[in-house]
Amino acid sequence: MTTTYTTSEIAELLQRVSNWGRWGTNDQRGALNYISNEKRAAAARLVSTGETVSLALPLATRPSRDNPAPVTHLMIRSGDVGHPLGSWGCADYFAIEPHGLATTHLDALCHHFYQGKMYNGFDYTEVDFQGAHKCAIDVARDGIISRGVLMDIPRLRQMEWLEPGEAISPADLEAAERAQHVELREGDVMLLRTGRFKLRRTKGVGAFGGMKMPGLHASCLEWLYERQIAVLGSDAVSDVLPTPYEPPLRMPIHTGTLVMMGVHLIDNADLEALADKCALEHRYEFMFSLLPLILERGTASPANPVALF
Repeated sequence: MTTTYTTSEIAELLQRVSNWGRWGTNDQRGALNYISNEKRAAAARLVSTGETVSLALPLATRPSRDNPAPVTHLMIRSGDVGHPLGSWGCADYFAIEPHGLATTHLDALCHHFYQGKMYNGFDYTEVDFQGAHKCAIDVARDGIISRGVLMDIPRLRQMEWLEPGEAISPADLEAAERAQHVELREGDVMLLRTGRFKLRRTKGVGAFGGMKMPGLHASCLEWLYERQIAVLGSDAVSDVLPTPYEPPLRMPIHTGTLVMMGVHLIDNADLEALADKCALEHRYEFMFSLLPLILERGTASPANPVALF
């Protein structure tokens, strides 16, 4: 049974999970500070066979109901056109809007505001038409390498997938830890499987009518804060949608993680192959690696996260 909060109670909860000032008043990295050199070295020691699993969707170049702004991919030189310098080859151009429901991407901490502030109290005016001057995506330029943990909630519930709008509680997360014989620790990357893409591939995009998505109930915020995770990733958008809360708290997980805790979010990760690998190996921890584009002042980066076994 999940706790039912009022909008005012959510506002109080957000103050309890704040990391503002934890790493200094000028900090822009947030919970990435939990990932120490020792943490990365320990993650590398999890690699035994060298097998890798990509957690990214292919970049979609055609529009769909959940992808109204697909990647623009143009060929600027084909194989039968010579290069001006006299060599032969091909070249292309692409443009991308990384946010939304179709591209696997890493949200920068500047992506979400609450009461006019982003993470660590920086003002929303730090983002203008030149981009984000605080908490941009390039704070992760050295990469995110840590211990990854998959939380496979459909497998826990003995289901193929969670239905759109279905909420995940702290009790579910603790039950997944017990069932999978794994425990989240400081600096971990938590990956939350809802089975979204298995459902989409089975029933099509129409299964997600009304912008419904499975995800975490707001009551999970304190649980995430206590675990001191560095990054939260999901095959959906982490928040269960819709929520009953009034603006600006319609997405309390986004607000609580990005703004208050300084936890970067990975949206739209494809976790199906990873779930199959973890179940086969009876192993739900692995080395996690994500190298975002170094886009100064960017609010996100398309990403290809990789799990190494």
